[in-house]
Amino acid sequence: MTRTLGARASSVAALLVLSLSMSACAPLLIGGAATTAVVANDRRSSGAFLEDASIELKVNQKIEAAMKGRAHLSVTSFNRRVLLTGEVATPALKALAQELAKGVPNVALVVNELVVAGNASTTQRAADALLLSRVKIALIAAQNIDASIAKVVADRGQIYLMGLMTAREADAVTEVVRRVSGVQGVVRVIEVISEQQLKQYEKAAAKNAGSAAK
Repeated sequence: MTRTLGARASSVAALLVLSLSMSACAPLLIGGAATTAVVANDRRSSGAFLEDASIELKVNQKIEAAMKGRAHLSVTSFNRRVLLTGEVATPALKALAQELAKGVPNVALVVNELVVAGNASTTQRAADALLLSRVKIALIAAQNIDASIAKVVADRGQIYLMGLMTAREADAVTEVVRRVSGVQGVVRVIEVISEQQLKQYEKAAAKNAGSAAK
């Protein structure tokens, strides 16, 4: 079963949020964390890159002030799409976190993957950090995949993928990640771009690289 969340941003871009079950062939949909991104070839504009850092800081500050220690969560923003992962004490706090994140200026969408549960143990957090490393290594080692296009978050054995990718790239990255030992599921929070947009990104990256070399 496949379900799409979020409106199409334009005729050539859409936000997909889906979970690929590790125990079944068909993809299944759903709806805090270790995270990494290789930024050497980040497809966001410099403005969006800086704004994402600002959004993460502002959302964290608002939630921490409101929760008063009743949550352990992570905020990840990519191209103004905000992913919330981690644990909260009650469903009401989960809803509150969503509203607080939505209230931050320039946030385009909030994907709330918070779990109503006690805080993850130190052992679980260490396991997520190790799993994140395995995923990162697998992406770097994979042929025909640019690891820098994916921002990766690990939480409770789930891997969340963020980034600007074509459908082809998203499928290739997902296939590599879902084969990594220890991954319980893959959740895609990906803004899909067209192949034509990809060519434009690659052209801009080559131009920037040439300017930097001068």
